[in-house]
Amino acid sequence: MRYFGSIIRPPSEADSLILQVTYGCSHGACDFCGTYADKPFRLRPWHEVVEDLTGLPHGLKQAVTRVFLADGDAVVLPYRRLLELLSLLRRELPRLERVSAYATAQALLRKDVAQLAALREQGLTLLFLGLESGDDATLAACNKGVTVAEQIEACRRATEAGIDLSITTILGLAGAESVGDEALSAASERHARETGRVLSAIDPAFIGVLSLMVTPGTPIAERVRRGEFIVPGPPAMLRELRELIASIEVTDSLFRSNHASNYLPVGGRLPADKSRMLAALDAVLSEPARTRLRPESWRAL
Repeated sequence: MRYFGSIIRPPSEADSLILQVTYGCSHGACDFCGTYADKPFRLRPWHEVVEDLTGLPHGLKQAVTRVFLADGDAVVLPYRRLLELLSLLRRELPRLERVSAYATAQALLRKDVAQLAALREQGLTLLFLGLESGDDATLAACNKGVTVAEQIEACRRATEAGIDLSITTILGLAGAESVGDEALSAASERHARETGRVLSAIDPAFIGVLSLMVTPGTPIAERVRRGEFIVPGPPAMLRELRELIASIEVTDSLFRSNHASNYLPVGGRLPADKSRMLAALDAVLSEPARTRLRPESWRAL
């Protein structure tokens, strides 16, 4: 299996076969993201994809049950090519149970529900999508490239097609009013509240929360250097997390904030564990000195 550049996959895909079908991200302009800075976006040559898959050892082919399609937006592939890819995967991997991929809202909006349902029927059962925020002002400030309404519509199409969604959001993306401010800024409170509202509208199977980390070389790093953006500290991040959870009204979602970027892991099922998670955060916020938060040096993307 050949790979070009850095390969990123969700933590839950640790045991999956990773098949690179695109390079980079089709949007590639979010000001907080430096994930694919080493490679401009393009579709991987189809013959290379076929060669990598068909050339796998027979024993490995018999063992693979899950495949993750890299890089940052495999769904951007043309509909017919995706169908061809999924058919090839089923032929070559007899025990295949699930195919997943990152997806952008922009890519999903290029496909209708019938097309997405056909992809689901052929094995594409889970998509990871970065909502980041449910607040249009925050999305515009970080150059996400889509509106809240467009993200909701993209997710609606996937859900109607029967594809499960794992949605990620980012704490701290709206910034703080001043350095060391432990209270939520008005923008951060709106970001958290509106993100909860949008997650409720999407009603995904999985919700993941990350905390903003400034990557050198990204536009947001330059904004921080110029004093135009202040990254919220740990207490403000936790208050934002509490506001987010309090605002979510979903049917049944697995919620996790255990990513390495987060200061405090919180998790459970929503709505069943909502009260427990809020109580845990309230206990930490009332006596922060008694809680060991993840040290800054241990945080990672």
